[in-house]
Amino acid sequence: MTVDPRAALDRLIAALEAHYNAVVARKDEDDPAVDDAYDVLADAFEVYDDALGTVHGEATPFYLAEEDDEDDEDDDEWSGDEDDAYDPDDADDLADEPTGLGTR
Repeated sequence: MTVDPRAALDRLIAALEAHYNAVVARKDEDDPAVDDAYDVLADAFEVYDDALGTVHGEATPFYLAEEDDEDDEDDDEWSGDEDDAYDPDDADDLADEPTGLGTR
């Protein structure tokens, strides 16, 4: 079943508004209403993006970042934390990682 892109867009806009309202009304840092609104927004975006691609062959310029699952992390990598054991082989890996500093 193909979702109508216009209906999916309407749902996405409503999810954006609901997310904004949840953030503005946040009671504390871990407010579950914000988390719920985030999940609804992410789902609405995926449905819209899929519908747009299926019906019109287009995509949005956005993507949802994959959530990091701590269970999937490679335990052999050195994190750079002081309380983590240092392995000289890991220093080479860190040297290759971008720092986020620099020019565009």
